[in-house]
Amino acid sequence: MTHKINGNDFMQGLGANEKAILNRIPVLFLRKIATKIVRAKMRMQFTGWLQYFLPMIFVLLFSLIGGIAFLFKASFLAIPFLVLATLISMVAIFDVVTSKFRLRFPERLPKRNDTLDLFDLMRVRRSCRSFQTRKLTDAGYNELMASVRMHTEEPQIGKSPVRFEYISAPLTVWPVVNATEFLVAIAPKEYDRLAVIDVGRSLQKIVTDATRMGLGTCWIGPGADHVSIKQNLGDRFDAEKDHIICVCAVGYKSNYYIPIFLRIFNAQFKRRLPLAELFFADADFEHPLDMHAAPFNHFGRTYEICQWAPSSYNGQTTRCVANVAESGELKSLDFYAATASRYYAPVALGIWCANWEMGSAALGIHGHFAILPAEERGVQDKASRPPLPRYDVSWLVDENLAKQ
Repeated sequence: MTHKINGNDFMQGLGANEKAILNRIPVLFLRKIATKIVRAKMRMQFTGWLQYFLPMIFVLLFSLIGGIAFLFKASFLAIPFLVLATLISMVAIFDVVTSKFRLRFPERLPKRNDTLDLFDLMRVRRSCRSFQTRKLTDAGYNELMASVRMHTEEPQIGKSPVRFEYISAPLTVWPVVNATEFLVAIAPKEYDRLAVIDVGRSLQKIVTDATRMGLGTCWIGPGADHVSIKQNLGDRFDAEKDHIICVCAVGYKSNYYIPIFLRIFNAQFKRRLPLAELFFADADFEHPLDMHAAPFNHFGRTYEICQWAPSSYNGQTTRCVANVAESGELKSLDFYAATASRYYAPVALGIWCANWEMGSAALGIHGHFAILPAEERGVQDKASRPPLPRYDVSWLVDENLAKQ
């Protein structure tokens, strides 16, 4: 598919990161050059070649350094750079042959994770960005869709309906390779923040079920081309009523055929903020929560699985405040978004809601979600408070968890 990108349409199609980079370039000449580079990047991204082209930049750079070193008769410096350029070239060619053109040996189906408890299951899950070329088995597809139906029919936080449509087609997505099966999250076209949160909450539960099945999954937000998605949805998408929130690639993970760029790309998402920067004892976000003190110690590893919850570009935009009564009883856990994002932050917050809900239930602690007014959260002077972090929803425990 050919994409023509120009003028205002080009700027509107950019992600927040690309726009921020362009807006920081003050000189018009340099900005035009940067715009052309970003435009080229987007075109290659939509053709599926960008993953394989990026390593060649280093090949050219190392070859240039090696060539210059040879000209100055510095062979001790030239040889290592030329050898490195050669090795990267060989790996890049291998990636193109095996991943882009799919000339590869078949891989075994991954094992299920039925023996893992919820916390280990969620920690073992990683974003899968390179898939096997085979489709889901009939049994795998049926089990996945049963999970979709179950979690879509559960009570939601908001009142607007959300749904997940299955697509079996090679959509235009970045940077995932060889994904051919997707779940498309759809909410009403009119913006409803709670519906976006419900997308994250429900889809995270589906992703958890898929992980137990041994399936690989990858949340895709800004890297999904909505044109190709809508074409494959056909009459299942109504442009007058529906809005695509995000896409989740589903399939069997490839353990051997992973382009070198994706290996490097994946490495940057392995770090997480410390718990002290995510959980707080006050709504001013000044005092970290003491998770080892009662009643907070009842939740064990639930903090950990929220800490490792996926988020767009690993932004970790969710914060949690413990609301405790004067008697020492835990009243609620209040969830806040740390950025003004209208979609990615509430999706990430919904993922936290799912992890907190599932983790607590696994420990025998049950609760429910509600929107609490500021007074019930112990928040005063609303007019003078900064707009961020922004409160979204609270989890109220259904039993008395008091300090002991």
